[in-house]
Amino acid sequence: MQNTAPHVIGTKQGQAVALRISGTKAAFYNCSFFGNQDTLYDHKGLHYFNNCFIQGSVDFIFGSGRSFYENCHLNSIAKKVASLTAQKRSNSSLASGFSFKDSTITGSGLIYLGRAWGDYSRVIFSYTFMDKIILPQGWNDWGDQRRDSRVYYGEYKCTGPGANLTGRVAWARVLTDEEARPFIGTYYVEGDTWLISP
Repeated sequence: MQNTAPHVIGTKQGQAVALRISGTKAAFYNCSFFGNQDTLYDHKGLHYFNNCFIQGSVDFIFGSGRSFYENCHLNSIAKKVASLTAQKRSNSSLASGFSFKDSTITGSGLIYLGRAWGDYSRVIFSYTFMDKIILPQGWNDWGDQRRDSRVYYGEYKCTGPGANLTGRVAWARVLTDEEARPFIGTYYVEGDTWLISP
């Protein structure tokens, strides 16, 4: 899926959404998503992505969905500082967040793993290879320090030069086995009740 809308001369390159998913219990296998800013609008609902390629520049996976990304390739085409995710969990009671497992992050630019679109934004990366494009800070509070104590940004057994935890913001979490467990299987999206093998 690709957003091929032509660039309007005289304007800045802005949103280029390739897919918006607002339904629940949706699964994507072996799919590719190409855009620029805001490639994949993971709006709301339970979602599962397996072996997918997702490419963009700024906040290219964003929304309020509760989604599990497994064996996915996340490719940045940013030309400057940008962010991979912008998750919008707005209060602590919402069962919302993005979890990435066994994935790969490559590309260009210098990017944050995520920035807090919502006050209680939640994103977890586990067993993921991170190339050198990841900024040492790792995460961004979108200019609102009140969010530092509310967001849930975690990393678990990731590898690669971008996974070096030296320089990470103080409010990022290095997860223990027990803390990571709820996020590293399809049960995170209640997959045992609806996922069907492809």
